[in-house]
Amino acid sequence: MRLVAFKGTDGSRIGVVEGDKVIDLTAVDASAPRSISAAIREDQFAEIEAIAKRADADSLLNYDDLHFEVPIENPGKILCLGLNYMDHVSEGPFNKPDFPAIFMRTTTSMVAHGQPIIRPLQSETMDYEAELALIIGKKSRHLTAENALAAIAGYSCFNDGSVREYQRHTIQWTMGKNFDQTGPFGPVLVTPDELPDGAKGLDISCRLNGETVQSSNTDMMIFPVIETLVYITEGLTLEPGDVVLMGTPSGVGHARKPPLWMRDGDTVEIDIEGIGVLRNPVQDDVAH
Repeated sequence: MRLVAFKGTDGSRIGVVEGDKVIDLTAVDASAPRSISAAIREDQFAEIEAIAKRADADSLLNYDDLHFEVPIENPGKILCLGLNYMDHVSEGPFNKPDFPAIFMRTTTSMVAHGQPIIRPLQSETMDYEAELALIIGKKSRHLTAENALAAIAGYSCFNDGSVREYQRHTIQWTMGKNFDQTGPFGPVLVTPDELPDGAKGLDISCRLNGETVQSSNTDMMIFPVIETLVYITEGLTLEPGDVVLMGTPSGVGHARKPPLWMRDGDTVEIDIEGIGVLRNPVQDDVAH
């Protein structure tokens, strides 16, 4: 199943994607869930599938006409991996990590598909990072290799937009990774049954103004999905709706000579095989 969140005339709604059409669940059943996050917490995916089966032509919308929202509107935690592709590690002054490098993003940094990434006025060093996003489906602690995948409700695309200058002010990355509206997320949540176990073997790429600037495969992760979830839950309880970002491959702007930064008027796309395309324009912030 492929789910999207979008704005309707009466607030947020959920849609089930079928080709270039979207089943508006609320148009089928006024009592349908309107939040993917709530549907995950309340275990309503089976109900959503049942409602979608009752859809008729009047409940279909054009995918490209939607005003998308982020698929998970208010995750309790957004946990991110740094340095999780060896080719990306080799771009910088780092060694291969012995353990997953975990940092966090805030909800205010998220941006929906089609909405502008805001390039801050304080720095020109706004970089792109194509990443696979995991959405957690159930409360999980002390996961094992045998049960880790059962914790996942779905997968999506993320652009871990990074203000490199601020990221490197200190050894802590939080500031450079959390400028407002720098982290595009979505648009589609794809349930695990639609993809290989652990999202293995998926091509992942980033395009800037139509030019491919990152191209890799999720098989190139140093710490794959299962290993990452096992490690995180050694110390943290993951909860329904939490998001885990799985790191980026090589080709980022700061490693290029000269550096390639996102600028006002650019368009950036994250493309993950079997999941979809996350597309956003880039827009300069305005002085306040």
